[in-house]
Amino acid sequence: MNDDLLTGRTRLDRHPERGSHDRETIHRILDEALVCHVGFTVDGQPYVIPASYGRVGEALYLHGAAASRMVCALERGVPACLTVTLLDGIVLARSAVRHSVNYRSVVVLGQATPVVDPAEKLMALRAITEHVIQGRWDDVRAPSKGELAATKVVRLAITEASAKIRAGPPDDDVRDLGRPVWAGVVPLELLPGAPVPDASTDPESSVPEYAKAYSRRR
Repeated sequence: MNDDLLTGRTRLDRHPERGSHDRETIHRILDEALVCHVGFTVDGQPYVIPASYGRVGEALYLHGAAASRMVCALERGVPACLTVTLLDGIVLARSAVRHSVNYRSVVVLGQATPVVDPAEKLMALRAITEHVIQGRWDDVRAPSKGELAATKVVRLAITEASAKIRAGPPDDDVRDLGRPVWAGVVPLELLPGAPVPDASTDPESSVPEYAKAYSRRR
């Protein structure tokens, strides 16, 4: 286990036994999650914005329109907090206070930097697209020069991060174990429906395998 991501800001005070600073664990959660939430402050006002992202090695990439408040703030180097959460189950205990959820989460802290190299920018956009649905980038038209110019990309290095995980049954008070009430876990999973073509799709065209067999499990 490598704890080089552990800092005073990422040390877990509440239920530290659920925490991890292991890079492999953090990468695995980041790769399975679909969207992140990015926290930052502009002129004293906090914002938390949901966003798609992509991971390449030890870097996370975010993108947005050239006028995006989030990306414009991040490229100026304001302190940022990026989080993801995977919900795995609802934990039903025998007392109201012991109810919980099973989850896997990651918090990444740091300052983003703008991506100005055209090759890295294109690579980042590919990574973001492939994070959402693997195999899609090679099927679609690549961004034009105008689209690239209208899009900003920032890089957030994974240098200060932590994971937190809860799994298993409810942690009931021993005095409540005899109560005649059901207790346990309701599992949760993100499952895709059947792909629905848009009105302009050729009815003879086949649905790509990555859409038919879509899964967030990596």
